[in-house]
Amino acid sequence: MRKCVGCGKMFDKKNLIRIAKISPNKFCIDHTGKINSRGSYLCKSMECLRKSKKKKGFERSFKSKSICVIYKELEDEFKKIL
Repeated sequence: MRKCVGCGKMFDKKNLIRIAKISPNKFCIDHTGKINSRGSYLCKSMECLRKSKKKKGFERSFKSKSICVIYKELEDEFKKIL
């Protein structure tokens, strides 16, 4: 079980999108869920993405201000999924 940084609800990790912190300023969407790095999870909904951006969920999770670059990539990913 993992917690969504947008809504704060617990879900099975297979139902969430994992964001991995590769290096101090580099983040990526972990499609396999197996990248060896710090990870944070988000529901597969545009509403949770908006909430996480507003509440700075990824910034708090990774303790980094440079995560803002991943939001555009996440928006594009959601358009493909939904």
